Amino acid sequence: MPDLLQLTHIRKTFPGVVALDDVSFSISAGEIHTLLGENGAGKSTLMNVLTGFYAPDCGSLQFEGQAVHFSSPRDSLALGIGMVHQHFMLVAAHSVFENILIALQGIPLLFPRQQLRTRIQQTIEEFSLDLELDTPVWKLSIGAQQWIELIKLLMRDCRLLILDEPTAVLTPQETDKLFSVLQRLKQQGKSIIFISHKMREVMEISDRVTILKKGCSITTLEQGDFDQHKLATLMIGSDRIPEWQKSLPFSDEIVLEIENLAVRNDRGLADLDNFSLQLKKGEILGIAGIAGNGQKALAEALTGLVRVDSGRVLAAGVDITRSCARNSYIAGIAHIPEDRKAIGIVPDLTLDENLILKNFRTKRFRHGIFQNRSAIRKNAAEKIDQFAIKAGPQGSPVRLLSGGNIQKVIIARELSEQPAVLVALYPTRGLDIGSAEYVHKVIADGASRGMSTIMISEDLDELYKICDRIAVIFRGRLIGYVDPTNASREQIGLMMSGEVPA
Repeated sequence: MPDLLQLTHIRKTFPGVVALDDVSFSISAGEIHTLLGENGAGKSTLMNVLTGFYAPDCGSLQFEGQAVHFSSPRDSLALGIGMVHQHFMLVAAHSVFENILIALQGIPLLFPRQQLRTRIQQTIEEFSLDLELDTPVWKLSIGAQQWIELIKLLMRDCRLLILDEPTAVLTPQETDKLFSVLQRLKQQGKSIIFISHKMREVMEISDRVTILKKGCSITTLEQGDFDQHKLATLMIGSDRIPEWQKSLPFSDEIVLEIENLAVRNDRGLADLDNFSLQLKKGEILGIAGIAGNGQKALAEALTGLVRVDSGRVLAAGVDITRSCARNSYIAGIAHIPEDRKAIGIVPDLTLDENLILKNFRTKRFRHGIFQNRSAIRKNAAEKIDQFAIKAGPQGSPVRLLSGGNIQKVIIARELSEQPAVLVALYPTRGLDIGSAEYVHKVIADGASRGMSTIMISEDLDELYKICDRIAVIFRGRLIGYVDPTNASREQIGLMMSGEVPA
């Protein structure tokens, strides 16, 4: 197949950082091409070059054999290159039709509304998508919102589609549907750049795979020339993947009990509705569900970040329902939040300072009313070594670290006081293999010491791998528990869609 897009010797630097260093690869017409790499390998920067957000310092881009230069995302879109980002660019209060309309170019003031509706409806029916044009976006599942983003690109006749971690928010059934749509687009001659950390999916969908490491393109492999082990080895290189084992069977002692919990959001709608759960000592309990079904409210209710409308939360028999976040932490509940950069850290503080955010008032880190800088530095040095954090220059803002290392900073801080319970909300989302395995090791090692974990994840492979039990949540309610040793992905996927098991 002829090359649709070719990148040659792309280099992009920022002050003090080489983000891309001599990256070359090509995308053929009618190809699904996967990009793999650790956090910080340069995938996001490369996609920003492709979509016109960044101009490369040197190197060349060719589209259909012609040299191209993008001064803005508008130039990239005009050529037919579009991207579905992890965070969707939709207006929640507007309808499906209105959101698609906003994305179209050249619409006249008195536009042919019915003609455009018909075109969009034909696209929806062509791919058998479950979308109603007049439905407000806020009423849709995350999976349905992703279809809107894809339709926006198809309506603009994009020939190269970039999908960034598209299955992170989908059920197994929705993932199968997405893959069938991608195969159909491929048959129509569309080219797709697929970015994912899920090796099973990479093996299933990819025609070719390009590996990025430390800003360089290591190699490109054809389908049939790679397996999961080979891809992982190329990604990690000389770095060692952490090894861990699941803990011994957990005890029957209940360390955390949730009784008929109800939490309402700012719109007065129920994020949690009569939700009950029991967590046992040393247990790793997975919470499976499509994003937006109450997982965040559950984590924040347990950690004192939202107000509970009714019900009770008992930690070791003590009612902590009305506790604030600080009291929840004192009660032995630690928290890995969903958005590590927005609420997991204070971005402009140093690594040293972020590691003591929850215990800076203790005598250990104070000289009277002043901070004990030597104790804070010593604590940081110990945590950097213990948790294998790749720290930048001392005194630099923690936001400059990679996603995986920011997650390690959060974990080191949260586990520093030996909590009884860890509430982990999507703890490996967007992390590479090595960083994800490190998180798994920390949770498994904690279980062996008696720490209990509520692990909320949309990745069923992850839940099967590490959890002792899996609870399924749908629209704020507990649908049921399953044993990961004998439950099928299809069974859990149906429960994630609201089907109560017989």
